[in-house]
Amino acid sequence: MENQSNAPHIDVKAFAKAQTHLTGQTPLSQFERLSQDCVGDVRGEVVWSVQGSMQPASAGTESVWLHVSATASVPLICQRCLGKVDLALNIDQDFRFVADEATALAEDDESDEDLLVLSRDFDVLALIEDELLMAMPIVPMHETCESEHAPTSDASAADVLEEKPHPFAALRGLKIRKN
Repeated sequence: MENQSNAPHIDVKAFAKAQTHLTGQTPLSQFERLSQDCVGDVRGEVVWSVQGSMQPASAGTESVWLHVSATASVPLICQRCLGKVDLALNIDQDFRFVADEATALAEDDESDEDLLVLSRDFDVLALIEDELLMAMPIVPMHETCESEHAPTSDASAADVLEEKPHPFAALRGLKIRKN
């Protein structure tokens, strides 16, 4: 079953049992927290998909899983030249769902996968926004900046510092002599 939606809230267990697949394109501006980190006019879309499945677990039981993928291009401020940089964000993540918060906390340390609590009203777009926020670089930068103030890819930070005259260099010749 394939669906198109802009604001899906799902019953996670039913979604996984039916092996439902949702896809969508949601305007970047609808992701409020993500938009706050953006600069300028927030345009573009987040293209996403969610696939539910049941997978074998211990003792013959099955676990509820969601596979989430999304892509977006977000306009940020380059921390090197302070100009706008459009960065591509991509997520491709699996989540296993457990019965309650206590189970999630108990299994979290031994688990390789990300654990979430089952819900009958699970906000898929909130999960996608969380994952996109975590995919953002701590220090966004162009690969090479074109600004005259930014170091070029050919110059290292040490080279740039060596080119600048030392502010106290002129004082070296002004030594006071005591007689």
